[in-house]
Amino acid sequence: MISPLILILVLVLIAFRQVGGLRLKIWQIMTVGAIAVVALGEISPVDAIRSINVDVMIFLAGMFVVGEAMRQSGYLFHLTNRLFGRADSTDELLIMLLFGMGMLSAFLMNDTIAIIGTPVVLYLSRVHRVAPGLMLLSLAFAVTIGSAMSPIGNPQNLLIAIDGGLENPFADFFGNLFIPTCINLFIVYLLMKAFYRNEFRRLDQIHVNDALRDEHLARACRISLSMIVILIVLKMGAVIWGIGESFRLTYIAVAAALPVILLSNRRWEILRGIDWETLIFFASMFVLMEAVWRSGFIQGSLNLDSSEIASIPMVLGLSVTLSQLVSNVPFVALYLPVLNQIGATAQAMVALAAGSTIAGNLSILGAASNVIIIQNAEKDGATITFVEFIKAGIPLTAANLAVYWLFLEIQPPL
Repeated sequence: MISPLILILVLVLIAFRQVGGLRLKIWQIMTVGAIAVVALGEISPVDAIRSINVDVMIFLAGMFVVGEAMRQSGYLFHLTNRLFGRADSTDELLIMLLFGMGMLSAFLMNDTIAIIGTPVVLYLSRVHRVAPGLMLLSLAFAVTIGSAMSPIGNPQNLLIAIDGGLENPFADFFGNLFIPTCINLFIVYLLMKAFYRNEFRRLDQIHVNDALRDEHLARACRISLSMIVILIVLKMGAVIWGIGESFRLTYIAVAAALPVILLSNRRWEILRGIDWETLIFFASMFVLMEAVWRSGFIQGSLNLDSSEIASIPMVLGLSVTLSQLVSNVPFVALYLPVLNQIGATAQAMVALAAGSTIAGNLSILGAASNVIIIQNAEKDGATITFVEFIKAGIPLTAANLAVYWLFLEIQPPL
């Protein structure tokens, strides 16, 4: 039972991240936890290596390459400026922000859009004289909610898509979650309008300098984005043709990264710039969670014979509450084997994705994308306080839960 104790210690350290005068990073804490379970014999070095999900690691790395290339080329900033430059009122700007960033996060991962989107919304806040709190909160909620509807929108959804036994993950996710996710994005608009009513007015048209920093790299990014769209369609078609299992999600990320790697002379600069810390975090997390699973602690804590464990309300409720304590990705890594063991339905799997994702709306620490947004905003002299976040986050999360529960309960299995 040493592994669960190490996990608890890791989670406590992640929550506070301060040891004396030393400020620790999340990936460092998780890595120390993984090393500890191997060193103490909770899992052998060979089994530790085998526990690392190669598909997830390759997919994340591939998408990080595309995201970094879009950042370095200025292409994503170019796209978002083109979109938001048309807004002539705060209402229109907010709707464009919520649905634009939400849809981008569904395909490029929420953390990627959090990194790129923060300077964009702060720029728009300055030129339109709109409260930065309104723009930052809207961005945080948009990338969280928008990512819920896609199997590649965030890391926990990717885990579910790869290891959740879903035959057609894109159809399962979009079919069950697209409409309620759009409703939830609109709920953010209504909530922000209620909280920041004095900020809603007509806006002056502005001329935005959205020139690309690297035209050649931007062309490679366009090819990469086209590859993502084409391969998603092919993945869905492969399921219809009966060859879905042989068309792995990993292929999408690899194919998307190849144009950047092969066509750009800045490939090494891009590779150095990707989020290696997150990749180390995931490798370490797989090792620690496998050790905890082998200890039998999780299985003993839950009644695996009870159908309640896989019911939609239970999955949603546990996902939102326990993700605040364990964080959403580790929670999914622990809960997913439980659902697999009892043969949970595809709707239970997407409920796990929806619940663990919108858990990020409850508090700043609920999602890594929230922390990314605030850290980047503070470099530019803006921020969101903990109270400001939960003041909007608590009612929003409650509304989000109700919408997803209603749609997942009434919608027949696909």
